[in-house]
Amino acid sequence: MDPELAGLASVAAATVVQLLTTAGWERAQTSMGALWRRVYPDRADTVESELEESRAVLLAAREGADDPAEVEQAEAELVGEWQGRLRRLLAAEPDLAAELRRILTDDLGSEPPGRGRDEPSMRVSVRALDSSRVYVAGRDQHITEEGGR
Repeated sequence: MDPELAGLASVAAATVVQLLTTAGWERAQTSMGALWRRVYPDRADTVESELEESRAVLLAAREGADDPAEVEQAEAELVGEWQGRLRRLLAAEPDLAAELRRILTDDLGSEPPGRGRDEPSMRVSVRALDSSRVYVAGRDQHITEEGGR
């Protein structure tokens, strides 16, 4: 998949999941339903229902979690799930990318300050435990480790 489309799917999924527990969740649900309705009208109602289910899962996680990591895990799983759906949709219908960008900017208000409309953004959360290493890059990353590591 085109890296730009993959990035767009990632941003859109994170934005939609973030909105699920806010007053803007219905706007996200309607916008995603409208996106699917453009090419798969028979699936749009299902997508809207699945967003409602995702919202219920996230609300339950927030209410029942003793550890904030549990909520983060639930959010990450939902972002991954919706990212996969959006990637498949964009892979099948790449022309929807412009509409998804419009939805993000106009309907969901996720355009970061100082960014252009056509430049996707990304939020990354990383947690390293014990002696693990984490490498994060927004573009190319080259790592050379010496000494048997």
